[in-house]
Amino acid sequence: MTTAPQAPELQCTQWFNTDAPVTLAALRGKVVVIEAFQMLCPGCVSHGLPQVQKLRQIFPQEHVTVLGLHTVFEHHSAMPPVSLQAFLHEYRIQFPVGVDTPATDGPIPRTMAAYGMRGTPTLLLIDRAGRLRHQHFGQVDDMALGAQVAFLMGEGVTADVDASAACAVGEACAR
Repeated sequence: MTTAPQAPELQCTQWFNTDAPVTLAALRGKVVVIEAFQMLCPGCVSHGLPQVQKLRQIFPQEHVTVLGLHTVFEHHSAMPPVSLQAFLHEYRIQFPVGVDTPATDGPIPRTMAAYGMRGTPTLLLIDRAGRLRHQHFGQVDDMALGAQVAFLMGEGVTADVDASAACAVGEACAR
């Protein structure tokens, strides 16, 4: 197991596609994939968001949660929440998306600053224990991302798999 740092909690002013605000603490036990994006970011629109939409379709939602984080650090007046709502509808984004809380002392929103993000798109992978395991700035290869998510999904369940295998061959079960 790793000694990765705990992932900072999301600081959002508003959420879309969910009835209640989302917290990382409430998602413990699941792998969490967060796509930090801006709706006017070409790389986010052409690669990052479609990639996590596919990821959400492929991996079981009881084990992997996909979230969006709209983290605006430039062109603030062009990307208010009402525009984001229309964007999410038009691009058929159905997973929960939070609006990063603006900073009071500069252009970098609070969650973006807490994670030390350099820009968008940024992809965050959080393990079942709530630890930040990977942070990717820019485009991520689909196969590499799938492998990382599958690896994180498998962590913490290997003891159960090993115990089942021991039971299957007639040895004493470790349960």
